[in-house]
Amino acid sequence: RLLADELRNLRGQQAVVLGIPRGGIVIARELAAALEADLDIVLARKLRTPGHEELAMGAIAEGGKVFLNEMVVRELGIKNSEIEQEKTLQLAEIARRAELIRHVLPRISLQGRPVVVTDDGVATGATFQAALWTVRQEAPAQLIAAIPVGSGETVRRLAADTDEMVCLQAPLFFAAVGQFYLRFQPIEDEEVLQILRQEYQRRTQKSS
Repeated sequence: RLLADELRNLRGQQAVVLGIPRGGIVIARELAAALEADLDIVLARKLRTPGHEELAMGAIAEGGKVFLNEMVVRELGIKNSEIEQEKTLQLAEIARRAELIRHVLPRISLQGRPVVVTDDGVATGATFQAALWTVRQEAPAQLIAAIPVGSGETVRRLAADTDEMVCLQAPLFFAAVGQFYLRFQPIEDEEVLQILRQEYQRRTQKSS
């Protein structure tokens, strides 16, 4: 709700709010409701750098489109065969998640619309960065990151990949996202699917 208040200028602007599975879907639901926006899920996966798995050498999108961080690839001398192997692995995981999700909620177009990407927080930020890279390729009118809490260093780095960064708290001491929540239970696939079913019903009623 506090995040939504920071984004109130988007209310009624046909924005799309994308949640990163799984915890980000709960945040995205609240934002979408407050901003009268469409809700969807972003099925991007980071391409892990060989030997440095927390570092993203790129990202792969739901449709198979790939973004590569050429600087990382060049400086670390990553081979094409290593990139292809990682692409295959991550695309398989996206396909598994899409099989669960897309029969419940069809994918929505992002082109020309304000898009908000959100999660329950960011630590290293590699997955969030992959989501931003992926969304940017779909030519949104505006790309906004909205995060309740994050590591200050990570938030500053991610801001470079956005048009606007909204982060409510960036504490000096940051060990893990869960330390900033009173309740931080794991979000199961069924809860995610239930949220997406409700969004599908809302979309259907809106268009009828």
